[in-house]
Amino acid sequence: MTDAPPGARGPLAGVTVLDLSRLLPGGYCTLLLADLGADVVKVEEPGRGDYIRWSPPLVEGTSAAHRALNRGKRSITLNLKSPEGGDVLRRLAATADIVVESFRPGVLDRLGVGYTALNALNPRLVYAAISGYGQDGPYRTLAGHDINYLGYAGVLWQGGPTGSEPSLAGVQIGDMGGGGMLAAVGILAALADTRVTGRGRFVDASMTDGAV
Repeated sequence: MTDAPPGARGPLAGVTVLDLSRLLPGGYCTLLLADLGADVVKVEEPGRGDYIRWSPPLVEGTSAAHRALNRGKRSITLNLKSPEGGDVLRRLAATADIVVESFRPGVLDRLGVGYTALNALNPRLVYAAISGYGQDGPYRTLAGHDINYLGYAGVLWQGGPTGSEPSLAGVQIGDMGGGGMLAAVGILAALADTRVTGRGRFVDASMTDGAV
């Protein structure tokens, strides 16, 4: 592998991504897209920002994880619960190529900024939703963490010697591999299809499915 020359354009140059996600899965997904040249605009909650901002260790008052996940991105704050914030997001989505979110299924629909509403404004939009258990099924509204997804997927039983108790991996497999990376691959496939058909796609990335 060789270094890219100064000023080189990535394969996703000219592609705009709205990152509405929080924490590791969505942040890792959009980091991969940013590294490929996409213009990623991270949308954060006013006053609090992404929760990972406060995850230790802190460097000059900011989480090292937050710095690592959000290099190469721009950031704005929007209150999506307010009519004004929703209007701004809809205007941004009307000209964006990709939206990534990690809310529980149905949350953004209730706020009027979910897939159906944004797709009506921008039929070419690729919309990726990262969740613990997918957009349908009996667990769709449940909260969860990486350990839950790995437990349901059976991965915890594969981390130690035969006959040992379940053990947790040293990295967040469900968040990164099952969520972030799976979503990024789905987004790239959907984007390629959109360039052929002119129609956007909905990408459903379940961290439990990805862990399986």
